[in-house]
Amino acid sequence: MKNTGGRFGYAGRQLSIVLCVSLFAFHAVLVFSQDTLADMTEGMGKCAAEDDNDKRLECYDKLSKRIEAVPADVHTDTVSEEKNAPAHQISMMEKFWDLDEESRKNAPLIRWHNPNYFLFAAYNTTPNRDTMLDADPIAKAQNTEAVFQLSGKLRPLPDKFLGDKLDLWLGYTQLSFWQVYNSAFSAPFRDTNYAPEGFFTYRTKYNFLDLDLLNLRIINAGFVHQSNGRSRPLSRSWNRLFTEFGFEKVFDKEPGEDRHEFNVFVRAWYRLPENAQDDDNPDIEKYMGHGEIRGVYYWKNYRFGMMLRNNLRTDNKGALQLDWSVPMSLCSDKLSFYIQYFNGYGESLLDYNSSSNRISAGIMITDWGE
Repeated sequence: MKNTGGRFGYAGRQLSIVLCVSLFAFHAVLVFSQDTLADMTEGMGKCAAEDDNDKRLECYDKLSKRIEAVPADVHTDTVSEEKNAPAHQISMMEKFWDLDEESRKNAPLIRWHNPNYFLFAAYNTTPNRDTMLDADPIAKAQNTEAVFQLSGKLRPLPDKFLGDKLDLWLGYTQLSFWQVYNSAFSAPFRDTNYAPEGFFTYRTKYNFLDLDLLNLRIINAGFVHQSNGRSRPLSRSWNRLFTEFGFEKVFDKEPGEDRHEFNVFVRAWYRLPENAQDDDNPDIEKYMGHGEIRGVYYWKNYRFGMMLRNNLRTDNKGALQLDWSVPMSLCSDKLSFYIQYFNGYGESLLDYNSSSNRISAGIMITDWGE
């Protein structure tokens, strides 16, 4: 900064002094530690003691250059602590439902919805022998087949389009039962269930009953259509409105810690009535009931799952599914060895009124939307 006495006069010099002091104060607050700030305060006192305006301005000018010479990584203790503070570990529910504000900014277009897996060996001790394969009167299902499920969801609207807490999701799930080992009948697909859906998600963080046991994180409400896309007599379909509550308990939240958390999803549904002449499965609620509970426990790299469904009638019918998976570290961290056990009604639409008892093994695809 040059001496501008002859050009602007006394008022100009005073204005320059004020601007220089203000600039110094601003820089000092942002980039100096307390010790450095004390030294510079002492320097300001010396500059202020100068009687000559030109020398006083020169003193402040030198002080300002000292500020600019300080390395950029020098911060106040408070700023440094805030910058270096570790972020919390993103939970599985936060990850798959875009609940974390930072992670949702870079969220993939397609998210994991229901589990994605391929079961190479699915052995059913009680297959439905009454169901024909592609209406062939002599074709019968074998006990062993392959089963696979593909599922994903996406948020079609811009972030916060519906507000800070509400999201719209479009989802799709396909579950197929493939008689791949049934070469006598050309290895047909015994049944495939298609389930497109649309629903709203309300994001929250409510400590259920203030017991710190489960936190309510999401409330879903929407519509799902499920059908097997076949003609009569093998056609099956139904339409439902549903509400779902998602709870979580995270035991370890620090980054780098082994994952240890528990998720619970409670879903209730209402079947939309159909014309009696068009209804291929009028008694489906008798077997599928009006809701289900799903729980998932994550411990380290292991995943343990359970599904419970019951019709809540005296003529009791329901279903139980248990599953376990562990990463296949030798192949890929995106794949897990997966074992699934199912017992009860409604494993597929074609067999909704026939009880299955199945044990299956294969692989699960994890984090495929990342």
